[in-house]
Amino acid sequence: MSENKIEALSEIKDSVMAPKIPTLYEWLGGAEALNQLIERFYQKVPADPIIAPLFEHMSPEHFRHVSQFIAEVLGGPADYSEQHGGHPAMIRRHLDRHITEQQRKRWVDLLLETADELQLPSDPEFRSALIAYLEWGSRLAVINSALPADTAVAEAPMPRWNWGVPGGPYQPEGPKS
Repeated sequence: MSENKIEALSEIKDSVMAPKIPTLYEWLGGAEALNQLIERFYQKVPADPIIAPLFEHMSPEHFRHVSQFIAEVLGGPADYSEQHGGHPAMIRRHLDRHITEQQRKRWVDLLLETADELQLPSDPEFRSALIAYLEWGSRLAVINSALPADTAVAEAPMPRWNWGVPGGPYQPEGPKS
């Protein structure tokens, strides 16, 4: 058999035998876990003096919209885009909010504290990906919040976040058969 055919067969075997890498959404526990995280987080917000003012007038549906948005970004269903207008709609929700750096940091910290409280996955690969997304997204929110409310928002694709450099969760190999 030629070397090219052996190499091609080896690649096919590796792709068939390789474990499926779950999306971040799947790894964190899907809709149920994400909804619990976001709902519990927003239950804590009114008692937090740093970020409570940002959410004083939020609708009762706010936590569900945030959960749908984050789900979509992390590889879950496209419910936010289909029902609320995708990434441009989220940008518009942040215009003229004047989010401070202190509020941004507290938002991230409180969300991560809540993830720990609910015992969401804490493996380094997942948490590094989650933290990277929260840092990136919250910094965009600060930038967008400084823009006037009547700023035109261009169409933009929904961000898609994945495992990044680690490439997926650590999954020890099972016994060789």
